[in-house]
Amino acid sequence: MGQLLERINEPHALKSCTLDELSQLARELRRYIIDTVSKTGGHLAPSLGTVELTLALHRAFDCPEDKIVWDVGHQAYAHKILTGRREAFAGLRQKGGITGFPKREESVYDAFGTGHSSTSISAALGMAAARDIAGEQYRIAAVIGDGALTGGEAFEGLNNAGTLGKDIIVILNDNGMSIAPNVGAMSEYLSRFRVAPGYHRAKQDIKNFLKSIPHIGERVYRTAEHIKDGVRSALVPGGLFTDMGFHYIGPLDGHNIALLLDVFEQAKQLKGPLLIHVETCKGKGYAPAEKAPDKFHGIGKFDVADGTALKKAGAKPTYTSVFSKALMEAAEEDADVVAITAAMPDGTGLRAFSEKYPTRFFDVGIAEQHATTFAAGLAAAGRKPVLALYSTFAQRAYDQILHDVCLQNLHVVFALDRAGFVGEDGATHHGVFDYSYLRHLPNMKVLAPKDENELGRMLKTALSLEGPVALRYPRGEGIGAALEEPFTPLENLAAEVLEEEGKIAILAVGSMVDAAQKTAKLLQEEGLSAAVVNMRTVKPLDEELLHRMAHEKKMLVTMEENALAGGFGSAVLEALADAGLLVPVVRFGIGDAFIEQGKPQELLEMAGLLPEQMARSILTAWKGARDGEGAA
Repeated sequence: MGQLLERINEPHALKSCTLDELSQLARELRRYIIDTVSKTGGHLAPSLGTVELTLALHRAFDCPEDKIVWDVGHQAYAHKILTGRREAFAGLRQKGGITGFPKREESVYDAFGTGHSSTSISAALGMAAARDIAGEQYRIAAVIGDGALTGGEAFEGLNNAGTLGKDIIVILNDNGMSIAPNVGAMSEYLSRFRVAPGYHRAKQDIKNFLKSIPHIGERVYRTAEHIKDGVRSALVPGGLFTDMGFHYIGPLDGHNIALLLDVFEQAKQLKGPLLIHVETCKGKGYAPAEKAPDKFHGIGKFDVADGTALKKAGAKPTYTSVFSKALMEAAEEDADVVAITAAMPDGTGLRAFSEKYPTRFFDVGIAEQHATTFAAGLAAAGRKPVLALYSTFAQRAYDQILHDVCLQNLHVVFALDRAGFVGEDGATHHGVFDYSYLRHLPNMKVLAPKDENELGRMLKTALSLEGPVALRYPRGEGIGAALEEPFTPLENLAAEVLEEEGKIAILAVGSMVDAAQKTAKLLQEEGLSAAVVNMRTVKPLDEELLHRMAHEKKMLVTMEENALAGGFGSAVLEALADAGLLVPVVRFGIGDAFIEQGKPQELLEMAGLLPEQMARSILTAWKGARDGEGAA
């Protein structure tokens, strides 16, 4: 840690720093972020790109009275360090440590909690409305990346802000990337600012001309209107931001602290909505991250010397890589198979598909709602779309899944990666609600493989079905199951009985099947035999198997890596009630609480889902059930 950084315990301390000291602080911040993230993993490249911007914001504004709303929060590490969390930063994304995203409960400087993209403008505008109702005077700035600006909510926020005319500053952090290189019209629109012939020269010419006008030239130049009426109107048809009611300033060098400070000081005097467009370099100051910003967007532990990821020896294939392999096989077998992602070609395993089948691959940007209806359109026209999303982001398209896919019974396969606990990204990214929000939708089928090989087989099966299908699978390595070559579809979706004999039956789904087998072994050691069933589907349930187990066993146990409310266990209870079957049921899943960040095993322990924990709970429930039976 640098000498200057050690003196900064809260943002007000920046007020006394010279420009040279701020530049030195930028270097020290980058080094501290790089060193820490190399040990903890995290979102490195986005935060390296916003160091100067963060310093300028906290120097120009008076937080926490003034509010800074960070979109997504990937770029907020410097903000965390400068706002009293420098020492705590060493525990970034660890159990009991600080989160990787802004969180209101963590600091008064985190004005709004984030984790999903495109929310900052709407949140900041709501704060501005509340401020004006109360007759208060503080300033509000929303920092949004160009990738997040492709999300529909961002446009809704811009539109409403322009209509309301509230004093709000939107800072567009334009680095040309989200997680992968940006796509779409907005990206191309912003690119025209960066590369338009003569743009920057023309800006300077107009600046010089305006300043030469006696008496009023300087004042005219220092407003944003000349951009609207001059250069931007000539070079960028439509003037999107000004047409939406914003004053526009930019594009500016986002690494020039002196320039940023000057602009921010002027911005504080302007009334109405203002958009400041800054250009930054993702990964700034660390050569490996600058060279491969997509790789360093979110990264695990790495060697600082060369940026090499630190991976344990003998790693098993990941679920994502197996999904990729199975999809490539399916695409080769069937020309109707197409793939869609929302700015996650690498994270969802679609990179290889995009390279081999470019005309059958679609990256729609950070736009999960559009992606879903787009997939519905493909299905309506006879294609077989596979929409690969992280489970937590599929939540954003709930209405489109219901209305545009399920209501029309269209054959869209939702490949939900990162289902269950995702580890250090924490509560905003855990995919622990999909069973609950999908299984109640008419026509929807919800599948969950027990291991990576069954994932490949289930994808082939899902593509052969009719109507909407959700296939959910966890993050990271599989359990080491032998992989078929090629994958063959399942004969059917009936539950798979892995162990028939037992006084009780453990009904498990997805990632919990392996835990169920381990739990059964522990129970056997205690004298309680347990049948184990891989249920395979949350919807439709294998009710024939369920009814048989309810008749034959003395107790049923359900296991899922999902919220208990509305999840797999709830589905089992509903089916038993509908059939009039009375049998004790013990449910394991995630209770009515958000689970914070930590290593996967730590999170499972927090939720009581380790085999040792579940075995103890089952033994207690079994004893209670036997004692009650004896008393009767």
